[in-house]
Amino acid sequence: MTQNDLLTGFQRTRLMSGATPLERLDRMSEKLGIDLWIKRDDLTGLGFGGNKIRQLEFYFGDAQAQGADTILITGAVQSNFVRSAAAVAARLGMKSVLQLEERVPDMGPVYYQSGNVLLARILGAEHMSYPVGEDEAGADAALHTRADELRAQGHKPYVIHLGLHHPPLGALGYVAAGQELCQQMQNFDAVVVPSGSGATHGGLLTGIRASSSCAQVFGICVRRSSELQLERMKTILQMLSDLLRIDPALVTADIKTWDGALAPGYGRVGQKTQSALELMARVEGVFLDPVYTAKTFAGLLDLIQKDRIQPGQKVVMIHTGGLPALFGYQTELTRT
Repeated sequence: MTQNDLLTGFQRTRLMSGATPLERLDRMSEKLGIDLWIKRDDLTGLGFGGNKIRQLEFYFGDAQAQGADTILITGAVQSNFVRSAAAVAARLGMKSVLQLEERVPDMGPVYYQSGNVLLARILGAEHMSYPVGEDEAGADAALHTRADELRAQGHKPYVIHLGLHHPPLGALGYVAAGQELCQQMQNFDAVVVPSGSGATHGGLLTGIRASSSCAQVFGICVRRSSELQLERMKTILQMLSDLLRIDPALVTADIKTWDGALAPGYGRVGQKTQSALELMARVEGVFLDPVYTAKTFAGLLDLIQKDRIQPGQKVVMIHTGGLPALFGYQTELTRT
């Protein structure tokens, strides 16, 4: 099934100039005893890049089709998604309203001033705060309250929702990415990808299966336990299958979640995360972010240690970007 077949009929604003690179990590492959490749979605281009640019092609496509002039979105203080949304809005001449949730406790002033926060301010985004970090419905409701205020002022707002009660339009970007990967490399054994909201993981799995690949797709948990993430992924994939009008059995029976590198929790830098981040930098000169991709690489290392990834297997790691967060986590990364 081609990308055009699956995604025909969905509104899309093209934000990427082409496929992102797929590179072999020669020295890391030799060190780990596997054939390791990295899909460079940190190089999607716009606004410091990252995986969210793929998702925003579909959200902004829908927003523009509705005549929206303002985008509202919610995420963690150092969210790559909200920073990317602000960059896209700037390119398209739209206003952006970013709601920052308190998901990570006990963080210092650098966390609230640098990294993605600084970039979003440079982009001219309006900022809101939400005091709770695990209340998706409440966070979405707060956005709608602000949207109503903007509507009363004559604006045409569009809300990018966080909760599971709305169609996962952003996941379509990773359906396309999964098919893109299969066009770049026809035979691989496994893929590792961050699994947080579930849109990237779910879209990637769907795109790979739609391309007739049976490679294992491991979602590395960055926010919640493997059990909780599995249940979330079942919901995401059912909704995505409904959106695409495909048989959900294609994907819902094949969900793999792994939380071996989650500790000490979302947005916190544990020893496994920091060691993985430093290992990738010092062996390959590739930077990972502390919230998603360093945990993903730490999960990959854990999968090798637990024999879920076997010696000699061809493995692709999805680099979802997020590098501005490195600067927001300066204090945490320089404690030792």
